[in-house]
This record gives sequence, C-alpha cells and structure tokens, in this order.
Amino acid sequence: MSLLEDIQEVLSELNIPIETGVFSDEAPDQYIVVVPLADTFDLHADNSPGVDVQEARLSLFSKGSYTAAKNRLVRLLLREDFTITDRRYNGYETDTGYHHYVVDVAQYYEMEV
Repeated sequence: MSLLEDIQEVLSELNIPIETGVFSDEAPDQYIVVVPLADTFDLHADNSPGVDVQEARLSLFSKGSYTAAKNRLVRLLLREDFTITDRRYNGYETDTGYHHYVVDVAQYYEMEV
C-alpha cells in the first residue's frame, strides 16, 4: 500500500495533471505536484509497529482562480478518508504567474508483517 499510488488514483477524478516531485512537462494553466513528506510508525506498548503512517504535500498551481479546484480537491480527499493535516495559500509566484496552494495529507495503513 502506498500513499502516492492512492493519491494518483483518487485525484485522477479531478482531471488536473498530477506528477510526483516536480512537473517535468510544459506546465499547463493548472496542475498538482505531490511531494512525499514522511513515513512513520505509530508507537505501541510492545514496541512493534501496527500502523504505517504516510504523509505527502499536494501543491496545486493555478494561473487563474484556484478556489474552485482547491475546494474540489479538499472535498475529494475528505470523501476518500484522507486525513488533511494542513492546508494553506502559499502565495503568488510573480516569476511564473501561478497561485500556489498546498494541502498536506496523511494516510494510515495497517502493517503487513
């Protein structure tokens, strides 16, 4: 089980181009870049992990209004039971003309030992 795979599958419904790490093609007017943030284990009394917690940052870049896409993104993530740990407007990039909005997500997977 992989958070990156789950994100790719779920966000395909948005019809917004999405890549991991960096957008390598010519950037369209709106796109998403996914960056892995952390892979951790929940602590348990017996020191044996039972849950694998994976986190990623979704960066939405938009040359126009980003609010409709941001709202669809957030609703979709919540509908699919992702945990949203942070979301914020990251600013307007004057050199590229993109608004940048980030949504940090976490997903909890049972350990397969």
